[in-house]
Amino acid sequence: MDRGLRGVKLVISDDQEGIKAAVAQELPGVAWQRCVVHFERNVLAQVPEHAKEEVAGDLREIFAVRRRETAERLAQEFSERWRGDFSRAVEVFERGIEDALVYLVPSAHHRRIRTTGLERLFEEMKRRTRVVGVFPNERSLVVLTTAVGMRVSEEWALRRYLDRCTN
Repeated sequence: MDRGLRGVKLVISDDQEGIKAAVAQELPGVAWQRCVVHFERNVLAQVPEHAKEEVAGDLREIFAVRRRETAERLAQEFSERWRGDFSRAVEVFERGIEDALVYLVPSAHHRRIRTTGLERLFEEMKRRTRVVGVFPNERSLVVLTTAVGMRVSEEWALRRYLDRCTN
């Protein structure tokens, strides 16, 4: 706050205790949201490969809704459905679901505030580096990834990510 940061209402991150502690200490009264993408990955890490697609589909349904009551009902159904087969996944799910549903407040921005936003940048980096395959040296990798990062940064600077409305 001493550096001019104002108006913060929500911080989105993975489930790192240090980040959560820093938000609580440096931004009192600001809500913390667990990144949905990271949360889903944490749950799916406890599911055998053969069942991941089906379980992931059920997780996506929870986070596709816009009403908290609906999400909570789907979360309960998720726990009931998978507890017998994947109890460890359900434990991870139940420990983190409340933090992952913080974004379900009255807002026009649900789709944009579910995750950190970095996931899309990382996907683009992977896509561009895979095209090259093998880099001749480390410098060429740095040049490409820097160019991609700068392009994304320019795009974000030239458009509004969220409207300034409060709904």
